[in-house]
Amino acid sequence: CQAKYLVMKRVQFCLSVAFFFLLSINFSSLDAQEVFDWENPKVFEINKETAHATLFPFESRELALTNNKNNSKYYQLLNGNWKFNWVRKPTDRPVDFFKTLYNDSDWGTIPVPGNWEVNGHGIPIYVNQPNEFMPKDPKPPHIPHDYNPVGSYRKTFNIPGSWSDRQIFLHFGAVKSAFYLWINGEKVGYSQGSKLPAEFDITEFVKSGENLLAIEVYRWCEGSYLEAQDFWRISGIERDVFVWAAPKVHIRDYWAKASLDEQYEAGTLELELAIAQYDGMEMDEVTIERTVLDETGSLVSSGVQKVNLKDEKTLVTSKKVTVPNISHWSAETPNLYTLFVTLKDKEGKTLEVLTSKIGFRRVDIKNGQLLVNGEVVFLRGANRHEHDPSTGHVVSRESMIKDIELMKTHNLNAVRTSHYPNDPMWYELCDEYGLYVVDEANLESHGTGYRLDRTLGNNPDWVDAHIERTKRMVERDKNHPSIIIWSLGNEAGNGYNFYRTYLWIKDRDPSRPVQYERTQIGWGLNAYTEWNTDILAPMYAYPRDMVHMVNAHPDRPLIQCEYAHAMGNSVGNLKEYWDLIYSHDRMQGGFIWDWVDQSLYKKTDEGKTIFAYGGDFGPEGTPSDNNFLNNGLIQPDRAINPHILEVKKVYQPIYSSWQDQSKGKISVQNYYSFLNLDHLYLHWEILENGEVTETGKIDELDIPALTKEAIEIPYSWKSSGKETFLNLSFRYKNKNDFFEKDFEVAYEQLVLAKAIVPRPHMPMRSGAFESTETEGQITIKTSGSVIGFDKNLGKMTTWKHNGTMLVSDGPEPNFWRPPTDNDYGARLQTKLKAWRTVWEERQNTQVVLDHAEGSKVARVTITADLLKGDAQWITRYTIYPDGVVHVKNKMTALSGNYPMLLK
Repeated sequence: CQAKYLVMKRVQFCLSVAFFFLLSINFSSLDAQEVFDWENPKVFEINKETAHATLFPFESRELALTNNKNNSKYYQLLNGNWKFNWVRKPTDRPVDFFKTLYNDSDWGTIPVPGNWEVNGHGIPIYVNQPNEFMPKDPKPPHIPHDYNPVGSYRKTFNIPGSWSDRQIFLHFGAVKSAFYLWINGEKVGYSQGSKLPAEFDITEFVKSGENLLAIEVYRWCEGSYLEAQDFWRISGIERDVFVWAAPKVHIRDYWAKASLDEQYEAGTLELELAIAQYDGMEMDEVTIERTVLDETGSLVSSGVQKVNLKDEKTLVTSKKVTVPNISHWSAETPNLYTLFVTLKDKEGKTLEVLTSKIGFRRVDIKNGQLLVNGEVVFLRGANRHEHDPSTGHVVSRESMIKDIELMKTHNLNAVRTSHYPNDPMWYELCDEYGLYVVDEANLESHGTGYRLDRTLGNNPDWVDAHIERTKRMVERDKNHPSIIIWSLGNEAGNGYNFYRTYLWIKDRDPSRPVQYERTQIGWGLNAYTEWNTDILAPMYAYPRDMVHMVNAHPDRPLIQCEYAHAMGNSVGNLKEYWDLIYSHDRMQGGFIWDWVDQSLYKKTDEGKTIFAYGGDFGPEGTPSDNNFLNNGLIQPDRAINPHILEVKKVYQPIYSSWQDQSKGKISVQNYYSFLNLDHLYLHWEILENGEVTETGKIDELDIPALTKEAIEIPYSWKSSGKETFLNLSFRYKNKNDFFEKDFEVAYEQLVLAKAIVPRPHMPMRSGAFESTETEGQITIKTSGSVIGFDKNLGKMTTWKHNGTMLVSDGPEPNFWRPPTDNDYGARLQTKLKAWRTVWEERQNTQVVLDHAEGSKVARVTITADLLKGDAQWITRYTIYPDGVVHVKNKMTALSGNYPMLLK
């Protein structure tokens, strides 16, 4: 089936390529003249190691059991304060700073990892779509030369003598945006791609004892055109830097393909290894030992394989083995096992031991539905940027754990790594605590637009850069069970380059689906989706458009990659989305935009610390999209925003309703995909006129995943004429990770009895009652009341009752409200401005009194033409002798087309 699938996709690819060549003729090729590496899309790495999984070779099984690199004598973390120099443009940089005798005594220091701009060097810039270095007229691959800051770093480190017989690597977790590397004055290499590791073999460049590391980092390079994401545009070394040493025969890459059999019961495990030999090492045979342990340390599976090494690098694939009686991994049940891979020489000496956490789970798309372990899953997700208000894009382990705690305790189960591969630690934590992950390639050429003749996703000069960024993400992250979907990127148009990246992933990893939002062509009911996505992943689709999409593409599930824009007073439409999702088999959730407000700390002139956003830094004219980066469910310091409580409610995996109110029976729907509700208990209470009058608890719940059951609530309540509710609360029986005992997962409030409302006051039709009318005024006097209307203003102007002024300036129609942040983001204050002054611009206002002599009822009718006669407004006041006033309003649209009203 997989082979047939790929053949069909390749046919589509060939047709797309023909179309691509017709539309790419407007692209200008690179000039033949020499260009800088940092302005050349064909140069994005020099002498950099090929991509591989996150790994570390321990010397022994005992050290591997700790899974802590710091315990190894072949690992050195180089984080800390490094010597640093910053200049505004490349021509000002110290060109010989990398030399060992260079005098850096007048340089300052900077923390590594650390962004320059939050450490006093340069300006933090926030823009959404544009290229901040060339926002109005981008000319890829060119970068400004008059302002492109360069940071020069120097760091000394020691290589122990015990490393002399090993291969030595220098690892940069992430550097933005491009850098050159020198060791001891010799040039080693060059790298781009700011959210993935850059690793260099420095064996021939280092010596035992002290060594000098020097790197030259450019704030912008041509690769920055591929990184136009909606976040702070800041730069520097953003993740760990370390040096490590491997044996001369070394497992350079591994892929533990842990899955399930066709019945989704037993586990399967296939181990793919890439073994490297260095310096002409000719070891003709090695032994690979595989061991899998459960959480108690008990043996689950083991195997031994002898390998003949004939090439410098040998790819080894073990036979797929069945692992019975295993616990599956899912976000609800994040069961992990510990894998050890031991490499031994033919004498049985241990060369190295790798260890990894693996989870047995399987992802499929069948009948247009996304399945995990054979079950339908709902992705209750959010988009998450890596952000800290103090350190920018440098995020600590503690902050990551806090994010996961807040996600899990507010019923989120999925995260999209918007819009780039995250720190490897994030995936380890998602594996451990249970979150589904959409892992996204660092590709967003938003600033150049989506048109095929403009997008870099369809430009042949940039195809290798697209493929390499995608490849490095997949190869680094392929072992994580939490990653269930790969994403090709974000808001970069579509085209040949994305056809290539899609096919590369499907060839390399057929075990996971691939998604890409920009495969959607057009909007609304005229939209269609191209072939290079396995999931319909629109953003901000209207409910009617969601229905259209799933009907047009019955082979694909729909999961919005962005929706429910959570800026300011927001997320009020989330319930309606999920009512639709639960009603349709192939709608399976979405990812709210977004998780965290991205403000940075800043001190005002008065010394007060504030959350600053775009435009709060730099001189006038600095590119800025203002506060559009504050769209989070939580604040930058991880305090919650109010609307996350609405998310928790809508995302709750348990929904309750009446089944038979007369018998006290409720229907409970379990929307967990794997968990029975037996880990929870149900607390209930009767609330009468706001007071709790009865409570109870049901300890034993037995409702399997994705099923609905009836429960009888044993209350003794009898109707008493009071407003009465049945409150339901589903709570944890025992502490579990972030969930304390008695933590509330879901709640519902069901109506038992509506309040008996007294009959409305019936106006008296007797008593003193008179009206007078002049050219500009109408006055009505009743028993105790005087009510006046101004005929020129067209409104009630006074209402006195028993000498007390009740109204001194009567009501007028209003068609406007203050715009919210989301309104401003959608420019509704401009698009809907026709409604702002509708009443002030009314025409032909008339005020008419209807009070026949002797009648005990008076009516005052106010009419006006709105929108230059395209609509009519009527307000009718009915006044009774006892002073009661009834008011009715009516608006009639007569002609014309106008925008919607703010709601």
